Amino acid sequence: MDLINKIKENAKKHDMRIVLPEGTEIRTLTAANQIIEENLARIILIGNPQTINQLAKDNGLLSIDKAIILDPISHEKKDEYIDLLVDIRKSKGLSREDASKLVEDPLYLAVLMIKAGDADGEVAGADNATGDVLRPAFQIVKTLPGISVVSGAFIMILKDKEFGEDGLMVFADCAVHPNPTAKELAEIAVATGHTTRAIAGFEPKIAMLSFSTKGSAKHEMVDKVVEATKIAKEMAPDMMIDGEMQSDAAIIPAIGQSKAPGSKIAGHANVLVFPTLETGNIAYKLVQRLAHAEAIGPVLQGMAAPINDLSRGCSVSDIVNLVAITANQAAGMKK
Repeated sequence: MDLINKIKENAKKHDMRIVLPEGTEIRTLTAANQIIEENLARIILIGNPQTINQLAKDNGLLSIDKAIILDPISHEKKDEYIDLLVDIRKSKGLSREDASKLVEDPLYLAVLMIKAGDADGEVAGADNATGDVLRPAFQIVKTLPGISVVSGAFIMILKDKEFGEDGLMVFADCAVHPNPTAKELAEIAVATGHTTRAIAGFEPKIAMLSFSTKGSAKHEMVDKVVEATKIAKEMAPDMMIDGEMQSDAAIIPAIGQSKAPGSKIAGHANVLVFPTLETGNIAYKLVQRLAHAEAIGPVLQGMAAPINDLSRGCSVSDIVNLVAITANQAAGMKK
């Protein structure tokens, strides 16, 4: 069974409630119909009910009637969500009048539903910019306790099965944070470990990458990774984390044994944590193109609830897959 099918099969077991705030966007609506038919999640669509139902009828999307459809302008919990938003943003001086307008924005309404416990995760971005999707999430859902930074992980499916976990690896951060501090880098490593467990389904062996292996080079950029490794181990003593190490020492057993003798990670890493965004982004794109690997993501991690952003050029299958991933994230967080 390939990874996507495994992710879908796991999603079916969890019965998570995923909110799609772009309910009148046709790719989103088509994906919602497929998700319901495959029983991957319970779907909540935000948008004008008449518009959604007409679009579903016009496009033969017969399963949409099994979704919960929430009108952002008029619904029974509107006052409750306004009160919640005012309470969350009171330190910023948000008035009730302004809150009542924001609650009618589907992107704000979606995260308020999650905050109130009425949904387990969100997928958006087919019709909205990343900044617009993430802004309400940062303001309302915020980050996990002990985590100050949001990052983006890619699940890499390699044709060569000798690397990682039978050809599966997880790379981070490849999408969000340009130059994390040592503490932030440690948080990214731990968050990526949790993502690996929840979505990829294997135990993470995390290599903290650098241009140095175990003191072979001296530089402040190396020092950052050394410190990050120490912090990450303290944060998650149940995870296998080692560094600093070069990428070849992380994934090639003979080189790992030579450069980092005694390390349980060297030569066997299935999670690679990059010291900066530029290195992570460059690496995943090179692996994707030169090794013809499939890159699934970015999966956003570090938020207190799973909120994932789509590309505006996404396909229906992209949306379906990301909803399944989000359902697995949500289930992992509940554990």
